[in-house]
Amino acid sequence: MASDEWRQSTLGDIAQAEYGLVDGPFGSNLPASEYVSSGIPVIRGSNLSLDGPRFKEDAFVYVSEAFAQGLARSLCVPGDIIFTKKGTLGQTGIIPASSRFDKFLLSSNQMKLSVDPNKADPLFVYYFVSSPVSQEKIIQDSTVTGVPKTNLAYLRDFPILVPPLQEQKAIARIVGTLDDKIELNRKMNETLEAMARALFKSWFVDFDPVRAKAEGRDPGRPAPIAALFPDSFEDSELGEIPKGWKIKPIGELATVQGGSTPSTKELSYWEGGTHYWVTPKDLSGLSNPVLLGSERKVTDAGLTQISSGLLPAGTVLLSSRAPIGYLVVAEVPVAINQGFIAMQPVEGVSNLFLLLWAEVAHETILSRANGSTFLEISKSSFRPIPVVAPSPAVMVAFDCAVRPTYSRIVVNERESRTLRETRDALLPKLISGELRVSEAAGLT
Repeated sequence: MASDEWRQSTLGDIAQAEYGLVDGPFGSNLPASEYVSSGIPVIRGSNLSLDGPRFKEDAFVYVSEAFAQGLARSLCVPGDIIFTKKGTLGQTGIIPASSRFDKFLLSSNQMKLSVDPNKADPLFVYYFVSSPVSQEKIIQDSTVTGVPKTNLAYLRDFPILVPPLQEQKAIARIVGTLDDKIELNRKMNETLEAMARALFKSWFVDFDPVRAKAEGRDPGRPAPIAALFPDSFEDSELGEIPKGWKIKPIGELATVQGGSTPSTKELSYWEGGTHYWVTPKDLSGLSNPVLLGSERKVTDAGLTQISSGLLPAGTVLLSSRAPIGYLVVAEVPVAINQGFIAMQPVEGVSNLFLLLWAEVAHETILSRANGSTFLEISKSSFRPIPVVAPSPAVMVAFDCAVRPTYSRIVVNERESRTLRETRDALLPKLISGELRVSEAAGLT
């Protein structure tokens, strides 16, 4: 239980006196016609999350300095806490002190809280309002008139349990350390993924080693690797391809399967389930193409209702509808619902080749989709998609080159998953006072 030093307060009470709680400008006051290529970044819902980075500092649109000053009331600075007013309620963010920008402008669907630093620590407040308990309260309390929404009056009266300032800072430091490591892993994985993509593009899209050899240039690869590539091209249905390589349907490189949903009315298929059962929703929040589990599980009886059964670790999953294009490698055995195309590589084919090919071939895959309610690509439409298949030796060399990179991504994601579980277990106990800082220090 919280001690007497902890006090019940509200977000309005701990906000700065001037513009401490404000919302974004009306939509008509922030038209898309005012967007420019650089300037003051506009914070939108895409910069916030329900359970992810504290702030996604990318995918900004911008307005000019002069235009932003005309909406000065809705300007934000590092340390401000951002809330979604309409749309995906519960999304929050805190602008980092390390941001490369010194000011931002709220979009019309966001609100911001500037915390009075003499009353509360902004990072502690962020963790309080972004906790599952607070998110659930915001969602449940929201008024629904077509689109879930909340407002400044609600935010002003939102209750918060406030410990002494030094304890707030200590709590924020403990949880923040875990989040910092998660964010470091995320950024490292972004870099590693970019390296794997670049190599795939170089070898199998641009054909750089072949082109270099054809032009008498150094392929820029160790001699044993360079020797695996031909030194000329030949015509094919997809245009020029390296001599000796083949055009094959993806269905020859992988066993392509789909899944299904056991009856949700039959409890024996679900209660006490032990097998991961994946839907595209399980992929929607992933920051890298690694799947380590699922929200729901099926029982042995439920598994018998899915024709594809339990797919082995290493299977590449592509969401085939709503939306098309989520991609992961399952690092655990999984069963899947009907929203997937699963690719199990045939002998001699790298699952990482399949993963990166499907990413590059996204537009081609979309072009094969159809549907009146939503686009979907069927297995029969997917299997014939042509792929430039390299020689077996180049396929092996590619897997050897990218496997260590991908393995590092998996290690980082497993570590981040453990860190998230630790954070999620500690956070509600710390912000309620059930667990004191001195007790938590040894758990992180």
